[in-house]
Amino acid sequence: MPTDRSRQVYDFVRAYTARHGYAPKLREIADHLGIASRGVVHRHLRALEDEGFIRIEPERARGIRLSKGRAAATRPFSLPLLGRIAAGRPIEAIPGEDEIDLSEFFVNRDRFVLRVQGDSMIEDGILDGDMVIVEKRETAENGEIVVALIDGIEATLKRLQKNRDGSVTLRPANSRIPPMRYPAARVRIQGVVVGQFRSYR
Repeated sequence: MPTDRSRQVYDFVRAYTARHGYAPKLREIADHLGIASRGVVHRHLRALEDEGFIRIEPERARGIRLSKGRAAATRPFSLPLLGRIAAGRPIEAIPGEDEIDLSEFFVNRDRFVLRVQGDSMIEDGILDGDMVIVEKRETAENGEIVVALIDGIEATLKRLQKNRDGSVTLRPANSRIPPMRYPAARVRIQGVVVGQFRSYR
């Protein structure tokens, strides 16, 4: 079985190929996964080839090819997309053949997951116990849901509002909780929420 790092390389190659219609270059793999050397990437690719996950065509640009049989049997981060379903009036649920590649949320060195504790964001549909996917950033736009560190001690999940006087307001999505206003120097943005998931079991 491939190592965890080789699995990350494989998942990125698969997601990139599905998105663009061709394989990534070694440099693109290295940059995306934070690997310093293209030689290290090449070793992971050779290991994946030995395991039968990919084929390498050295004479071709972007010559990484997924092994169809093996790839179909080893896609732990994909779920079938079976159609659409209405949340208002009923419509016919039509089966389809597409897949949702969950690795696009996770196979990225700039993203991490936090478990939400508390009810300050419930009016945005973020409930106690939910998981949010956060992209590491040091800046954010007005209205984005951010992970904000206050005074270097307390981290909180709120909507960001930049005020004209240079201060920032962290707004909860719960009408029972007041917004919090701080001088900008007291608040450091650690990331922006880009996804969310919840288990019902």
